[in-house]
Amino acid sequence: MENTINQLGEYKRQIDELMARIDIAGKRELIKALEARASEAGFWDQPDAAQRTMQQLAKLKALADKWRSLAERIADAIELAEIADADMEAELEAEAEALGDLVEAMSLQAMLSGDYDGEDAIVAIHAGAGGVDAQDWAEIMERMYLRWMEQNGYKAEILDRSNGEEAGLKSVTISVKGEYAFGYLQSEEGVHRLVRLSPFDSANRRHTSFAKVELWPDIQSDIEIEVDEKDVRIDTYRASGAGGQHVQKNDTAVRITHLPTGVVVQCQNQRSQAQNRERALQILKARLFEMERERQEAEMAALKGENVEAGWGNQIRSYVLHPYQMVKDHRTSVEVGNTTAVLDGRLGDFIEAYLRQKVSG
Repeated sequence: MENTINQLGEYKRQIDELMARIDIAGKRELIKALEARASEAGFWDQPDAAQRTMQQLAKLKALADKWRSLAERIADAIELAEIADADMEAELEAEAEALGDLVEAMSLQAMLSGDYDGEDAIVAIHAGAGGVDAQDWAEIMERMYLRWMEQNGYKAEILDRSNGEEAGLKSVTISVKGEYAFGYLQSEEGVHRLVRLSPFDSANRRHTSFAKVELWPDIQSDIEIEVDEKDVRIDTYRASGAGGQHVQKNDTAVRITHLPTGVVVQCQNQRSQAQNRERALQILKARLFEMERERQEAEMAALKGENVEAGWGNQIRSYVLHPYQMVKDHRTSVEVGNTTAVLDGRLGDFIEAYLRQKVSG
């Protein structure tokens, strides 16, 4: 029992340090201030601003409550362990093990202290060098990330998808909704390299192909970016499903080109052209917001990174399926031999190592 008590005491120490690091006490004070503001007369006279305040309040309360709940659970376990008899030892050991997993998860979450780490995300995957193999690789990556999102409780919605001519896809844009989606997915932004025996080569030769992942925080309501109508070109087309089959007979899909920057965004998943246009504008604003933020803050370059070509020499991670099996992240040197598990969405080792390196660096 003494070992269990010592273990629980160590968890309490870790949680206390983490709560101090991310200033949970300060967040509680901010919660009080926001609650006071929300109770003022005339608070809802400006509904958009009021809605943003309520959203901020809800996020802060959820965060503070999660940390308080864990701290209280550890304190309760310590109190019980100090008075428990031998019959409860197995039960307390199981509780200590469960608490250890939670402390580890919260320790990782505490690394996500960036301004937008807690936000939803928009992920785009683009086929790079490698022809049809690269387009097939982009589709494999789409499946990998959708699996990761499902396994970790995120809601994924495909906003736009452009299929390849022979196989795979040219690009796909995915909305990811859930706690710290942007923070966790930062590790995935960049060029991903695949080495395998090509299923599209009649001689069964080894091929190398590339795909690129882009990422933006999906902060629709917080973006203070105005887009002038004369600066955009809006095209409409028919939304299509797998295999090129039209899922709409009308031109409901929308493509918006921002002429000053050349940024192009597309959306086809909504039911009407108006809804697709609204969502595409939100994505455009998110991208323009990110570009402006990078321009103003040099240190944020690490968040978005340089616009690199999806080809040789630029990869952040290599997935080798032949002549041996290994996935290696070139930034953290983390290697995983179970390539099947990785391609099935088990990305935790890479995400955690990236975040720890980012914090220590």
